[in-house]
Amino acid sequence: MSQPVDYAFLHGGGQGGWVWDETIAALDAQTGGGFGRALALDAPGCGRKRGRATDGIDNEAIAAELIADIEAAGLGDVVLVGHSQAGMVLPFMVEQRPSLFRRIVYVTCSAPPAGRTTLSMMGASLHGENPDEVGWPVDPKTHSVAERYPLMFCNDMDPAQTEAFLGKLGHDMWPALTYSASNWRYDHLDAVPASYVVCLRDGSLPVPWQETFATRLKAERRVRIDAGHQVMNTRPHALAEVLRLEALAG
Repeated sequence: MSQPVDYAFLHGGGQGGWVWDETIAALDAQTGGGFGRALALDAPGCGRKRGRATDGIDNEAIAAELIADIEAAGLGDVVLVGHSQAGMVLPFMVEQRPSLFRRIVYVTCSAPPAGRTTLSMMGASLHGENPDEVGWPVDPKTHSVAERYPLMFCNDMDPAQTEAFLGKLGHDMWPALTYSASNWRYDHLDAVPASYVVCLRDGSLPVPWQETFATRLKAERRVRIDAGHQVMNTRPHALAEVLRLEALAG
């Protein structure tokens, strides 16, 4: 990398900034500590902000708070990286402060259509059963959330990784309003270049849906990694290499 680059990372649902530890360590190892600065953000109620009251906090307020966190850390010309549910907040961050970001990298991010909530988009069907729903890897009517998690998040993890990850999952909770929101806006996203990382073995968001989301998020570059939904944990060096290259993309 010709010059240091600042990165800010935003986690997905049920997770916190801790989920990026392996990828940040991989960036450090690949560059001998010279990649720049990295900030693992926490949505209200998650990670270092766990336990905080989040009633009344919507996506716009989350975006404003995260922008303030980035600015307080002194980062600029930032590569903003988001995972999964983060795809529903990153567009608001771009809308509020496009000049802060040099590129957005969506890592298997979700992006509901305007007028639809994320919960209605997920639906109650199996993957591939209903073309209007993302669906689930097993029937949600007969399998609990706990039974679904290993298939959604851990299908490319070994038993030790699975146990460790599931032990952390679900202690972090995004504000409730994020799940009832439907005021999605994407037309402004041309203001900042974007890339989308498609995870080919994703047990949560099937590849065709990831491709749909990438188009909706106006990602002009797409990169594919042979990994599950938690690529930052199972293939951190592969993802770090992608992030380094995407930071240099024109």
